[in-house]
Amino acid sequence: MLQFLTLFYFNLSGLILCPLLGSIILSVIPDSRIRLIRGIGLCTSLITFLYSLFFWIQFDNSTAKFQFVETIRWLPYPNIHFYIGIDGISLFFVVLTTFLIPICILVGWSSIKSYKREYMIAFLICESFMIAVFCMLDLLLFYVFFESVLIPMLGPIPYSPIIIGVWGSRQRKIQAAYQFFLYTLLGSVFILLAILFIPSQTGSTDLQILLTTEFSERRQILLWIAFFASFSVKVPMIPFHIWLPEAHVEAPTAGSVILAGILLKLGTYGFLRFSIPMFPEATLYFTPFVYALSVIAIIYTSLTTIRQIDLKKIIAYSSVAHMNFVTIGMFSLNIQGIEGSILLMLSHGLVSSALFLCVGALYDRHKTRLVKYYGGLVSTMPMFSTIFLFFTLANMSLPGTSSFIGEFLILVGAFQRNSLVATLAALGMILGAAYSLWLYNRVIFGNFKPKFLQKFSDLNRREVLIFLPFVVGIIWMGVYPEVFLECMHTSIGNLVQHGKFD
Repeated sequence: MLQFLTLFYFNLSGLILCPLLGSIILSVIPDSRIRLIRGIGLCTSLITFLYSLFFWIQFDNSTAKFQFVETIRWLPYPNIHFYIGIDGISLFFVVLTTFLIPICILVGWSSIKSYKREYMIAFLICESFMIAVFCMLDLLLFYVFFESVLIPMLGPIPYSPIIIGVWGSRQRKIQAAYQFFLYTLLGSVFILLAILFIPSQTGSTDLQILLTTEFSERRQILLWIAFFASFSVKVPMIPFHIWLPEAHVEAPTAGSVILAGILLKLGTYGFLRFSIPMFPEATLYFTPFVYALSVIAIIYTSLTTIRQIDLKKIIAYSSVAHMNFVTIGMFSLNIQGIEGSILLMLSHGLVSSALFLCVGALYDRHKTRLVKYYGGLVSTMPMFSTIFLFFTLANMSLPGTSSFIGEFLILVGAFQRNSLVATLAALGMILGAAYSLWLYNRVIFGNFKPKFLQKFSDLNRREVLIFLPFVVGIIWMGVYPEVFLECMHTSIGNLVQHGKFD
């Protein structure tokens, strides 16, 4: 019995199952027991977060091998099995996922008025699927969980969890949910075809075997394109970014947090885990193409951001710019650039999520996200103004914040590969500072507008406690990034060496 408990509590399968068990328990509790539902949902998410910290504490920085590996044969086929493990690349994505889910549950504590039990179940199931994506070492099952994340984001009507379609805030929420679904699913058709083709050459979908398989240059190019079609939609890259601003605008605050904090990282993680190490020759071949798309995206979305009138769309377009900054770092194909891209992804998961929480706090009070209705909040919401200033400065990569470290390393890595790309990317940083300061000035300073804003209340204790972990995380990564870099350095060095990119 003791061995069974040890097996469950201290392995990755237990981490994946923990939110699922919580959702099963919630499914049998009556809807009328609201306090019990909230308590179980929050406790389950907090236990999962503490559980994930165990893997960080026990992680061995000195090896590039996958750790906490488990293999479970669940089908009577020798080449398909449940194979999970983590390395320095995937470790912090797991921790970030478990960190954000309790925040999402707290955000909906009082603002969600309908389907409260289903709301908790949706996020717990989503958490389980996302952890599985970052841990999965079998290509076919990676695809299964990669697409399964769409289920709790949409789901069948009316009683299953539909994060965008049910708890969205405006009339076009159903259209936004289906647009999100169709863009991401259609892009994944190509990767499914590639996954079905790969075993015909290798006889397996095991990532460890695939990393030692040498595909011909022509096959690498075709497979790389198939993977790119799926991952680029999730990032998103130009011109596949159209679904993101609409999904953010219509999603509830917690939906925007999980969308910006985790779901956008699935595409870039896919590049790092599969496309770059499995198809190194094709990666080098398409690097100029990726650079071109990324630079266009950074400059175009930064200019587009200044023209937006909705607070959520401003942050959504900002997210597109930052995630394309990440792709430049990844395809610099050196240690500095890839480490910077992972740090920037983690930073974006904190900063962008916090900014969406700030917008959610305003919307809960004033029921509008249009910039023109806001102004002079510094006099009525001083605590909010201070916290919003901190996250705005972090979004524009102020030294001492997490984004600065990530973007600096990306520019160092990109400059070694292509100085023109690094220069144009730096221009995106300047534009980012411009729209960040413009937004803060319009919302916080200027003339107060009592005609539109009639109820005044600053952040309450629950909201301050929600923001506090983000502040600590952003400063920690900005002041002492070595804690994070030392865990990923060996794995990234092995990735660069394996692809012979140096």
